[in-house]
Amino acid sequence: MTVRTLYYAPGACSLAAHIVLEESGLAYEGHKLDLAAGDQRAPEFLAVNERGRVPALVEDGWTLTECAAILRHVARQVPEKGLWPADLREQALADEWLGWLACNHHVAYAHIRRPGRYTADEDALPGLRAKGADTYGDLCTMTEVRLSNGGWAVGERYGVVDAYLMVFYVWASRPDMGMDVAARFPAWTAHARRVAERPAVQAIFVREGLPLPR
Repeated sequence: MTVRTLYYAPGACSLAAHIVLEESGLAYEGHKLDLAAGDQRAPEFLAVNERGRVPALVEDGWTLTECAAILRHVARQVPEKGLWPADLREQALADEWLGWLACNHHVAYAHIRRPGRYTADEDALPGLRAKGADTYGDLCTMTEVRLSNGGWAVGERYGVVDAYLMVFYVWASRPDMGMDVAARFPAWTAHARRVAERPAVQAIFVREGLPLPR
């Protein structure tokens, strides 16, 4: 039997990988990191992922990093679960979603939360945060439009994209973002609430100590 360990941090982008692993039914162990305490910079974790980022998935000593890659890898191991589309065009749409979320939403949010990654000029940090917040809001509006049909992100079945979208909805809902997400993004809110009805999602939110979208 494959031995799997997922390294995650509560509320980080690893939330999506955590959800999809739980949905998959595959056996795994979760290893929680405290980012505020600097666990990601500890030698023990850097030996797993030299980038010092979560998530990281270790299978029998083989390591995979980057959330989108882990989502695909896990879903493809359990095709009967339907977490990754079977149709080629739906696969392309899922790849499009994963790439867009990782390269846009995640990067914009990093400008808000970790602007020091992008400049060493202390005076520039407030401007980076403000622009990041504006950009994140615009990206959320685009996501709202894409989800306005009222269904799942890709096709007619729940899948990895829906789990990944939950990460960015949770981030948009944080008090310091100053957004009334339910009022501003009703379609995305309805989508997040449907995702939150799934037992696997509820289990992971409890495990990570996060409030479910209501």
